[in-house]
This record gives sequence, C-alpha cells and structure tokens, in this order.
Amino acid sequence: MALNRYYYPTKYDSRNKVLSLGIKCVFISHQQKDKDAAKKIADYLIKTGIDVYFDAYDGDLRIHHQSNNAKAVTDSIRKGINNSSHMLVLVSPNTLYSSWVPFEIGYGYDKTELFVLCLKGIPKGGLPEYARSASIVRDIYDLNNLISRISKIDKEILLETKMMSDYGNYTNPLSGVMDNLINDPYN
Repeated sequence: MALNRYYYPTKYDSRNKVLSLGIKCVFISHQQKDKDAAKKIADYLIKTGIDVYFDAYDGDLRIHHQSNNAKAVTDSIRKGINNSSHMLVLVSPNTLYSSWVPFEIGYGYDKTELFVLCLKGIPKGGLPEYARSASIVRDIYDLNNLISRISKIDKEILLETKMMSDYGNYTNPLSGVMDNLINDPYN
C-alpha cells in the first residue's frame, strides 16, 4: 500500500541511504493555489502503489510557513526531496508567481528524476523557462506511462486491476485537472 511519505516513520538524512534502498517516492512540487489539483494527482499516484511526498500533509511545514520561518521551510522541503526518487512539478499559470517551485526544481534537479506535469490548458510554449529542461508530462496518457515506468508494472495490468484509470475514461479522477490526450508534442 502506497502512502504519503511524510507519515512514514523513517526519515532519511542521507540521500545515499534512500538511493541504496531503492525507495520510489515522488515529491509533488506545486504552487499553493494548485493544491487541490496536486492532491488529486498525489492520491492518483498513491492508488497506483507509488509513495509521494505531498506537503499539504506536512504539519511541520505548515507551522513553519505560518510563522514565516524561511530556514525551517527550506529544511522541510530539502528533507522531502532528499527522501524522494522522483519529482513531479505541477505547472499552471499560478506557477509563474511561486517563490518556492523554482527553489524546489533547483534543489531537486540533480537529486531526483525530474518531470514537469502540465495542468489543464497549459498551451504549447506556456511553461516557464526554468521548467523546460525536464521531461514533460502533458496529459493523462503521459502520466499513466510515467506511472508504469516508475512502478515497473505494465500499464495494461494497472488498468485491468483498476489501480489506474484510462486516459479516455470520463470518470478518470484527473479529467478536471489535466488534459486527456494531446497529440501535438511539446518540443
């Protein structure tokens, strides 16, 4: 059963320890105004058996934000990234106004496998320049492929067992936050 790694009792201070144990965990980077979309994506990943670090459940981080303790916020973010194998950066028009997303990308760039996920309606060319160096997940179809790759479980098995929803399924929980399929490549 996958979980939000904030709740996992063991937090590793050593990045090498995380890597040596083969831990698969996706750090969800997002702008606060996109937290509802981020939660849906985090829940979708958890349902497929992939652990996530999603800051909305990190009580320490929330307290640090409320008390304007930038050093403690930075330390919490670093700990979340250090305990993750992958980073999924959610991009929307709100991301342009984020002060933390660029920091998270910079910190996680050479520590995690970095992906940029376009939320619904991001036009071709609409990504901030600092996000274009990562692999781009444009739609639900791409996300399902990424999940299969991270979990090392064939996509068809994930679909058959209902751990994942087909991109064309109108009941897909991500239909409201991501495009289903975009045939026009981003690059």
